[in-house]
Amino acid sequence: MPFKSARINEICALAPVVPALVVEDVRHARPLAEALVAGGLVAIEVTLRTPAALDVIRAMVDIPGCLIGAGTLVTARDVRAAKAAGAVFGVSPGTTDQLIAACEAEELPLLPGASTTSEVMALLEKGYDTLKFFPAEASGGVPALRSISAALPRISFCPSGGITPANAREYFSAARVVCVGGNWVAPAETIKAGHWTEIEALAREAAKLNS
Repeated sequence: MPFKSARINEICALAPVVPALVVEDVRHARPLAEALVAGGLVAIEVTLRTPAALDVIRAMVDIPGCLIGAGTLVTARDVRAAKAAGAVFGVSPGTTDQLIAACEAEELPLLPGASTTSEVMALLEKGYDTLKFFPAEASGGVPALRSISAALPRISFCPSGGITPANAREYFSAARVVCVGGNWVAPAETIKAGHWTEIEALAREAAKLNS
């Protein structure tokens, strides 16, 4: 079976952490992305959780050295809007047939969400072998992921949800974890304050997590 996750796997492998950003003000977009890239995190997820999100993606996509994706994709409309804004990959908390069809129609590489063995198997049947394990901690954390990986060793994962610097390394010890998703590298208050040097330092530390 030709797998549909080749490009998303390449993107996930670029850095150990994919920041999941919630950005309220488009004026923060460029300096935030520049700080993350300077720290070594080059694949960036902008979650569609704020009215500014699509404008944030538009502001970030032409920054050299980074790949901007859209997160919290839920509907086909989200997919079309994200692609029109310039997103080069998508991330979803869960997965539906309509969402997959929209991403494939738009040729938007998707990191689809799954939290159970049955969901993982269903996505594997559809040709996806790199998945978002979400919500990671609430779904059993590292022990659950190890159990799923033992049963389905061909799947690669990006765990997200409750990942912190304190537990990230433990996730990397689980089988076939290519990266983790997290928002600790760009805390909301730090973004609002414009403390870009602090965010760059957090990114630099995060970029060492699987070394």
